[in-house]
Amino acid sequence: MTKIFGAEDDAMRMRIRRLLTWRKALAALVTLCFLIIGSFTVLYLVIDIPRPNEQVKAQSNVYLFSDGSRLARTGEVNRESVPLDRVPEDVRRAFVAAENKDFYTDSGISLSGTARGIFNTATGGAKQGGSTITQQYVKNYYLSQEQTVSRKVKELFISLKVDRHNSKDDILAGYLNSSYYGRLAYGVQAAARTYYGKEVEDLDVEEGAYLAALLQAPSQYDWAVASPADKKQAKARWSYVLDNMVGEGWLDKDDRRRMRFPVPVAPKASAELAGQAGYLVDVARRELIASGVGEQELAAGGWRITLSIEPKRQGALREAVAAGLSTSGRGPKSKAPQRDPDRQAGAVSVDPKSGRIVALYGGHDYFKHYLNNATRADYQAGPTFAPVLLAAQIEAKQNGKGTLDPGTIRTTAKKLGMTADPAGFAAPQSMSLGLMGASPLEMAGVHATLANDGRKVTPSIVKSARRGDRTVDLPDPIGDRVIDSMSAQYAHASLSGKARAGGAFWPDKTVPPLLEAADASGGTDASGHTDDRKAEWFIGSAPDLVTSIGLFGESAKTGKQVALKGIEDNPAARIWSVYLTSTTAEPIPRQAH
Repeated sequence: MTKIFGAEDDAMRMRIRRLLTWRKALAALVTLCFLIIGSFTVLYLVIDIPRPNEQVKAQSNVYLFSDGSRLARTGEVNRESVPLDRVPEDVRRAFVAAENKDFYTDSGISLSGTARGIFNTATGGAKQGGSTITQQYVKNYYLSQEQTVSRKVKELFISLKVDRHNSKDDILAGYLNSSYYGRLAYGVQAAARTYYGKEVEDLDVEEGAYLAALLQAPSQYDWAVASPADKKQAKARWSYVLDNMVGEGWLDKDDRRRMRFPVPVAPKASAELAGQAGYLVDVARRELIASGVGEQELAAGGWRITLSIEPKRQGALREAVAAGLSTSGRGPKSKAPQRDPDRQAGAVSVDPKSGRIVALYGGHDYFKHYLNNATRADYQAGPTFAPVLLAAQIEAKQNGKGTLDPGTIRTTAKKLGMTADPAGFAAPQSMSLGLMGASPLEMAGVHATLANDGRKVTPSIVKSARRGDRTVDLPDPIGDRVIDSMSAQYAHASLSGKARAGGAFWPDKTVPPLLEAADASGGTDASGHTDDRKAEWFIGSAPDLVTSIGLFGESAKTGKQVALKGIEDNPAARIWSVYLTSTTAEPIPRQAH
């Protein structure tokens, strides 16, 4: 009996302990809930709706060359507010469909979106904007654009109060009038004039949908300066807005099917951004935005931005391109050099040891050709891809692989800095012919990485950026080693014909086919025209320079890609030769051919 009683007693004690443990857990949970509710209540009572911010006092941004001389000054802000009844209902609905379909029924906040944003900000993750129209309005009108946890917490509580004290129409009006649309335009009225040359009340739903789409990424989706890939994304975002309107019952499905994308007008010319200045500012702005500076924060002005561009080399590159693009007169009485209107040029010159861009050529004139030829990636990489393929072959051999598969080549290309879109690497012969798209900036980084012994070079144009006491923490252009030193050295040396099978770079005489070809020809050619003859490339290398030069066939009338004429004369190589001679006291033997 004693044993039985003892066993029952032990079981009872275990049940009591479990009950106490459960009660403790419940008590802890209740206490936590009370703390959260209490903290939430205290913060709600303490945080008041502040006075509107002072972004109306926008200043100019000053862009400087590396030596401190002025490149450009920008910042004539275009700001205008209008009452909501001047904005067509379809246009209003386009913005709601783009940003916050539940706007008319929500409480003004998204707890999940805010929590995600706070977590990303605290951990250094991807930037997270306000999740609702109310939160974005509060950020624009009452707060700053800084990405901090405290700002996001304030945004949450102010948004709750604003939603409680203001009508949805008032909030929407404030949102439309305080948002930044790019091209230094604040407010939907300024945007209507800037992008379509009309008053806001004259906008149709297609134009309104584009302005709504712009808010996600104004610089990226600006049709005038967008790359082909960015134009594709802008159109997709525009379609997303209209499709959401159909889904909400705000737009007829048949009307939607007949709609065509409304191409906006070109930006107004500014003497400060004419010539090459606009391209340099464009690259610098994109780099700062990628580093965490908000577009609206940058547009608010007051920044002093120093670029790594060296005036002497920049001028030399500009003159070299002009000389390389010139052709002799075609008529019997014409002897003056002429420029082929169907030939575009882009070039980037990088110091491979520092990763700094010292010169960049984006096109003939920013206000005559907004698309930056230095950053466009819609033409085939062609012969510039050969050293990448060579590096991949050496990497494969180093790792004991008998065959080289497309996946390994793509991985190597990505490590070196290529975008490596799977679609571009999937076509037959894409590897051997370099059929994937690439930009001069991208290929400058790839070849600078090879020249830097395999340590990753991400070309950077911004040397420093500060506003008041704030200095932007810019990433180091030089990263870790991404490919084996031997792979990088051999691939880079192949440009000069110095690589030899059985030599210092490749002691093993049993080499892959491409190495045999390089040995026989005196070097893998990284210059020449692409398979479709629409682009000609040249990669030039000197001790402190890697320069990527691309010539692109583009119809001056239609803007479509066309075959280049006169590339048998090697104009890209001529540009490199003139450029290198102009930037060195004594000509350095050409290392790419």
